[in-house]
Amino acid sequence: MTETPRTQLSLAAVEAIARAAHEGQTDKAGRPYTEHLRAVADGVRTRGGDPEQIAAAWLHDAVEDDALDERWLAEAPLSPRTKAIVLALTKRDGESPESYAQRILATDGALLVKQSDLAHNADPTRLALLDEATRKRLTEKYAKMRALLGLAGE
Repeated sequence: MTETPRTQLSLAAVEAIARAAHEGQTDKAGRPYTEHLRAVADGVRTRGGDPEQIAAAWLHDAVEDDALDERWLAEAPLSPRTKAIVLALTKRDGESPESYAQRILATDGALLVKQSDLAHNADPTRLALLDEATRKRLTEKYAKMRALLGLAGE
């Protein structure tokens, strides 16, 4: 008996799942977290990303934030590439920034999603909403990651 391939989730379905999974979460400035997901997905689209990358953008923080677990991701009707991008962007406890960056660089399609994530995270308008110490810490963190990923000129 052959297994029939499952239909993959549409981008609208992925967006709905991500929005539901992050329901009630806020970013460091107290804004709804789904605004960040929307901005990252839009950034991937604007940068020429494909549907697999856009789906990963919607889900890029879901496993890391415990909004969805790795089992859900493994079983979800998503492409292997989308799943790989999400896992590449999921930081692990105790992982060095260098190791994290290497995994992103080694995963097809992940760099564009991370580039969009960093662009939104480092948006001066968004950072201006934070206290000075947090703003300084995050600005340095994002600059270091951009450098590790070869995106330092952005």
